[in-house]
Amino acid sequence: MLVLKRLKLDRVWWLVTPGNPLKNTKGLGPLPERIAAARALTHHPRIDVTGLEAVIKTRYTYDTISWLLARCPGVRFVWIMGADNLRSFHRWQKWRKIAEQVPIVVVDRLGPSLYAAASPAGNALARMRIPERAASSLPDRKAPAWAFLHGLKSPLSSTALRALRRRKLPAAGARRARPDKSKGTKSGGNRRGNKSAKRKFTTRTHKRRGRKRRTR
Repeated sequence: MLVLKRLKLDRVWWLVTPGNPLKNTKGLGPLPERIAAARALTHHPRIDVTGLEAVIKTRYTYDTISWLLARCPGVRFVWIMGADNLRSFHRWQKWRKIAEQVPIVVVDRLGPSLYAAASPAGNALARMRIPERAASSLPDRKAPAWAFLHGLKSPLSSTALRALRRRKLPAAGARRARPDKSKGTKSGGNRRGNKSAKRKFTTRTHKRRGRKRRTR
């Protein structure tokens, strides 16, 4: 993963939201299914997919980060979001306070990245932006600080994946091949899920005296 390598993080926590307050959740699948779909797309030992927000009963990012900071004082967090989220960041509840809580890294995406830095939040936080070449220092910086990462662009978004999932619903379930009459056998394929309405969070642990740094 781009951010995991560029920021030299210990772990990435992929937060699967119970429901984005800024989006229509009418077609949103059950949380356990979306968590399972995200895990099916992620095969990295240092990326943890979690439904934490449903467990701690938080709806807004500011509340989630506040909860984590209060309970994990020895961890240095970095908030990861796509360029499309930066465009609408000024609509998030207490977005300025979020920027003061933890450093932020914005990942380039197809389309939205062209205008993301010129968004209301991008302009408001322009003086806190650090050069991309210094992005690896974000976990050690005091907020507010953020960087924009360019790299391999993914066309996937939670909205696009939900639409894709809806288009595939009629074909849900195991697909069966026509039976071979000569052998009387059948073969089937496996279903594959898609991610929906997900966010990512990163951690880097402090190095403590007499203990090794955790790199699970």
